[in-house]
Amino acid sequence: MVKDGRHKALRRVVGLGFWVQGFRCFPWMGVNFFLKDGLGVAPSSLQILQNSSNLPMVAKPLYGILSDALYLAGQHRLPYVAIGAILQAISWLAIATLPGTSLSIAMLTLFLLLGNLGASIAEVANDAIVVEAGKQLHSPSQSGQLQSFAWMLASLGGILGNILGGIAIKVLSPKTMFLIFVVLLVLQFFMTITVSESSLNLPKKMNHSSRFSSISKQISELHVALCNSEISRLIAWFSTSYAMIPLLNGTMFFYQTQHLNLDSSIIGFSKVFGQAALLVWSVAYNKQFRKFPAKRILWALQVAIALFMVSDVLFVKGIYRDIRIADSMYVVIISGLQESLFQFKILPFSVLMAQICPSGCEGSVMAFSMSAVALATIISGYLGVALAMSVGVSGADFSGFSVGILIQAACTVLPLCWASWIPDGSRPVKKEE
Repeated sequence: MVKDGRHKALRRVVGLGFWVQGFRCFPWMGVNFFLKDGLGVAPSSLQILQNSSNLPMVAKPLYGILSDALYLAGQHRLPYVAIGAILQAISWLAIATLPGTSLSIAMLTLFLLLGNLGASIAEVANDAIVVEAGKQLHSPSQSGQLQSFAWMLASLGGILGNILGGIAIKVLSPKTMFLIFVVLLVLQFFMTITVSESSLNLPKKMNHSSRFSSISKQISELHVALCNSEISRLIAWFSTSYAMIPLLNGTMFFYQTQHLNLDSSIIGFSKVFGQAALLVWSVAYNKQFRKFPAKRILWALQVAIALFMVSDVLFVKGIYRDIRIADSMYVVIISGLQESLFQFKILPFSVLMAQICPSGCEGSVMAFSMSAVALATIISGYLGVALAMSVGVSGADFSGFSVGILIQAACTVLPLCWASWIPDGSRPVKKEE
């Protein structure tokens, strides 16, 4: 059992890390409007840039192995959180201060890649802290509580970020929003470097003969873990449940803001509603739903996402408008809920993965899992661009949009055909001696 003092310190560190992750939506709302209104990009270009900037997320296993094996000043989690924060600060500061005439789409993409590199490094370290510390909570009743707490703080950060983002985009320039986030990242950096990992009850530094042997050992342990059928099949199912869905997020953003002329505050409140729902579901999961098999929860979530997509078809066809449901109300409530379901899926997955993950390589296994999801999301975004082009959707023509959404919904239910790959949960896999 973690002592009260260490437990409080742990919750502060985890809470801050995940809250900042959730608040990243604040500058990204500015990016979307900056691209659409400032640089005049097309829906397909917006979606390609959004997904391409997530490429650093694919290298998460590397960051996980490094944080598992390489200790900096005797610590192997918090220094990586600090490095991630400062890289993000440099990225957003550059975007905010460079003159508009010299900030091309290519240069903007480069800085967004740097920012997401920092974000992915910090996320890997934060995820590993949650897994490592969670294993110290031996009481079964506490299983998944730290993960739920982290998700609740991320949701709170997302709620505040979207509320302020929806308001700020109307009164401030996007570059001012970027500077505000830089200040927050600098504060996170200084707060992180003042905390010692010894106060978090994390595993002590292991004695390895060299850094090379340490890294080799982590790669070997990751290989052993991935050879376990439960772990490999769970990662395969979860990643394909994202990759097979051709996302139309960029097209939907243009449809809402350009075709329907919805105010930016509506988009912001939609994301706020989704984050609030994510917070409620995180609390409900911690209190009730974690008692149910993860397979059942993931199956239900996949079906729910498909149903929301079918509802989007009715929205695009104007059926809700005909029965006097305002477009703004639909976007705030239904679109917000749909977006939050994609995020909420990660919570039962991460809890299940923590249960079956071998001790000692939590960071690398969780990082590999999240990198697979990141790659799947990028593939999903590219497929969405191809789907939009194939049904003839553009920034000025949305006549084929409903057909594209129906295809998207059909692809969403396909992963249910191999839902048997999801394990029921078990004790952690034992490493080979």
